[in-house]
Amino acid sequence: MKHPIRTTVTRRGLGGLAAGVGMALALSACGGGDPLTSPTTTAGGATGGGSLVVGSADFPESQVIAEIYAGALNAAGITTTTKPNIGSREIYFKAVQDGSVDVVPDYSGNLLSHVDPEAPEVAAEDVYKALPEKLPEGLGVLEAAKAESKDAMVVTKATAEKHQLKSIEDLAKVCKDFTMAAPATFETRAYGFPGLKKNYNCELKALKPFNDGGGNLTLQALLTDEVQVADIYTTTPSIADNDLVVLEDPKNNFKAQQVLPLYNSAKMTDKAKEALNGVSRILTTEDLINLNRAVSGSQKQNAKDAAAAWLKDKGIVK
Repeated sequence: MKHPIRTTVTRRGLGGLAAGVGMALALSACGGGDPLTSPTTTAGGATGGGSLVVGSADFPESQVIAEIYAGALNAAGITTTTKPNIGSREIYFKAVQDGSVDVVPDYSGNLLSHVDPEAPEVAAEDVYKALPEKLPEGLGVLEAAKAESKDAMVVTKATAEKHQLKSIEDLAKVCKDFTMAAPATFETRAYGFPGLKKNYNCELKALKPFNDGGGNLTLQALLTDEVQVADIYTTTPSIADNDLVVLEDPKNNFKAQQVLPLYNSAKMTDKAKEALNGVSRILTTEDLINLNRAVSGSQKQNAKDAAAAWLKDKGIVK
């Protein structure tokens, strides 16, 4: 019997989530005001006149990477400003298209699915090769980092043991009884509910939407059994810290997700490209985990400070 998916509405509004920006993984898509109209200068100099604007999505990892990009560009002598917390891919992709931002950090597989929901590529190299011809005219991607941060279906150790869950195939047997915590967009994105149904015949009981990028609200909902499964990025420190179980994905519902810059070609010079490629060549998955821990753990660093420490450690900034 097929069970209809019901979206439950949380009382936690986007405004409440936005209050945690830079202090925890609890973030909203757009927290107060229009982020597209309020750039933050990262180095001396104003916007315009050949300067670049680096945007980010609405979760800390994207914000930290954006600050790393901005710092590397500044170190190369390119005046740069940042527009953090723009929103979901649906929002920041349009911002890059219309030129209100020049570059954003993105993830290869989900970006490919965004521009071509039917794209069959799943392996890192195949996904990267497919991207350029799928992107709209005027947009491009630079080198992909070894660093990868994938969506993952995560359960508690207790839930995994109770239902003998090791993979999403196992989860399919109990999907109809499970409520999931994930961003609201998970219900319609190709790798979300549609992909789970197509690849695993998994139709979940309901979605409880949290727009904190798999952060503290999502984690607490999982730990208290408010939900039984959650979409949490593989680079999130809370997975190891709470002994959570990442379910295997044998049918590759979630594509390879290498970090890479998505840019508008209008103002992207060779000098800027080389600065950003320099970041991609040294950024690792372990770096992402450590950066996430810095901004979301006990240190509670803001994204700019965490990025500055990384840039200095790697010798990009003296």
